[in-house]
Amino acid sequence: MFGQDRDSLRRAYAEAWQRRLDGLPLDAQQQRIADVVALHPEYQAFVLAPEALAQDFDGSDGRTNPYLHMGLHIAIHEQLATGLPPEAAQTHQRLARRLGDAHAAEHRLIDCLAQTLWQAQRDGRAPDMDAYREALRRL
Repeated sequence: MFGQDRDSLRRAYAEAWQRRLDGLPLDAQQQRIADVVALHPEYQAFVLAPEALAQDFDGSDGRTNPYLHMGLHIAIHEQLATGLPPEAAQTHQRLARRLGDAHAAEHRLIDCLAQTLWQAQRDGRAPDMDAYREALRRL
């Protein structure tokens, strides 16, 4: 979305959310970001806090990285919008019906995506899309 510049990415979240709160027009990317922040009231004040720009999330304290979490939501939204991989939309529809909650269904897909990305990073390779698609089918 914004490359590897952590501060730019975090500023984009703050700007999109502040624009939403102020009722200002949003471009398509800002709309996607603001929609995801809106789904997470627990992160709304945090993304606007100046100290959020510099905060590190290494997992040692058990806290979720809100930017990673919301970024994975955006990735899932893009997969659903493009239909790629097709298993994402199929699985999301099935889970949303079964769970009665589209957001909860997204979290299940996020678990698969996060695992796939973590394994790729750990192994220093591209994400294994076949394994990702299979994980989605198993949900």
